[in-house]
Amino acid sequence: MNTDENLTTNTNVEETQDLNELLKIRREKLAKLQEDGKDPFQIVKYDVDTYSSQITNNFEELEGQTVTVAGRMMTKRLMGKASFCDVLDRDGRIQVYVRQNELSEEIYEEFKKWDIGDIIGVKGIVFKTQKEEISVRATEIVLLTKSLQILPEKFHGLKDKELRYRHRYVDLIVNPEVKETFKKRTAIIKSIRNFLDERDYLEVETPILQTIAGGAAARPFQTHHNTLNIDMYLRIALELPLKRLIVGGFDRVYELSRNFRNEGMSYKHNPEFTMLELYEAYTDYHGMMELTEAMIKKAALDVNGTLNLTYGEHEVDLSKPFRRISMLNLVKEHTGIDFNEIKDTEEAKAVAKEHHIKFEKYHTKGNILNAFFEEFVEDKLIEPTFVLDHPIEISPLTKKKPENPEYVERFELFITGREFANAYSEINDPIDQRERFMHQESLRAAGDDEANQIDEDFLLSLEYGMPPTGGMGIGIDRLVMLLTNSASIRDVILFPTMKPVE
Repeated sequence: MNTDENLTTNTNVEETQDLNELLKIRREKLAKLQEDGKDPFQIVKYDVDTYSSQITNNFEELEGQTVTVAGRMMTKRLMGKASFCDVLDRDGRIQVYVRQNELSEEIYEEFKKWDIGDIIGVKGIVFKTQKEEISVRATEIVLLTKSLQILPEKFHGLKDKELRYRHRYVDLIVNPEVKETFKKRTAIIKSIRNFLDERDYLEVETPILQTIAGGAAARPFQTHHNTLNIDMYLRIALELPLKRLIVGGFDRVYELSRNFRNEGMSYKHNPEFTMLELYEAYTDYHGMMELTEAMIKKAALDVNGTLNLTYGEHEVDLSKPFRRISMLNLVKEHTGIDFNEIKDTEEAKAVAKEHHIKFEKYHTKGNILNAFFEEFVEDKLIEPTFVLDHPIEISPLTKKKPENPEYVERFELFITGREFANAYSEINDPIDQRERFMHQESLRAAGDDEANQIDEDFLLSLEYGMPPTGGMGIGIDRLVMLLTNSASIRDVILFPTMKPVE
């Protein structure tokens, strides 16, 4: 008899029963096991020597060999004195064939009472069924952990995104593609580290708790240090401590770490997020462009094996040189407005009103240019584009362009209409930097709560002398979104920030 062809799946009684009753039954099963001296939670170790992927990828070598696997039981098909179950381990699923005459009647009867979601250990022989499915024929089987909850797969899957994000552990169990996304995330970060290490960058760590929230235009989270009796901030950027290290003689440094910004949440914003920031002495923003382009291309190849990406409805070709164009020219290209011909702030505001662009009272011509870029250009930049030479008003840490000091040596990288990287030729003139900080303080006084604060120690470090330096920051979460075709930042953060359940 072809046992595979005569498999019958048990009627899924659980789907028709009350959930509370089902949970009660599972606890009763645990109590009975404990009463019989077979408490699975007393097991402290199980020696696993093989994973599912090793069995499927190396079947010819392992056929007929004894292996030990363990994982979560995801399906169970009972057939009298023989049964099948699927076990989900670290790498995927493997089918297990369980026969009463290979074990004992007592153990087989116990197995029949185990539930979907239980974690089991199996020792057995690798073989192929008559349907040519690679499997393990159990010679020993043990219950390692009793699952007291019911997997949502029983109730037609875990589809609700809010529940998936809140209960990521369940999401990872029942949606295997989610686990693959996070494996890719780790591979992307590893690729970046290898890329920078090969270029003689030094990975460092800088403080998360800071007395001044500097290095970016963002609202910080505030906390209080009881012993010192001072207010402190969770960092919003890595920039200022890293540039202190350039002053100290580390010519190439980087940090991959969490930043925190007390701002709105969206499909592309999470209050805590992972940033890469790097700084290199004796280069400028052109050097940062070359490095950024090469690093992203390497990560794409390392993770996906191709430079041709699909993101949502867009096809993106990373193989071509990334476009380089100024913000001025992009705004002119998309709107026909040449800000070089706009004389002053008043004229810029008048043009903004004509085009229904919102602005604040304290905004100047450069702020208006940036507002036009955000409104009319940003979401049109699908292919990789370095947007160059931002107005000085929105770039308080960036060197002025010698030929036109209204603009600075800065770029932002846009792909699929989103910003991925931001880079500068860094200011190393302490007098210029102080003037920029003073202007930022005036903006704070005028109501801009995202403006930078004066960091006296950073200014002091510049007075000791910082070499010409290029710096770059890239949002790791957004890069992972791009390289895994993930629609929301919550899809690439294991535990995204969520509003508490009432």
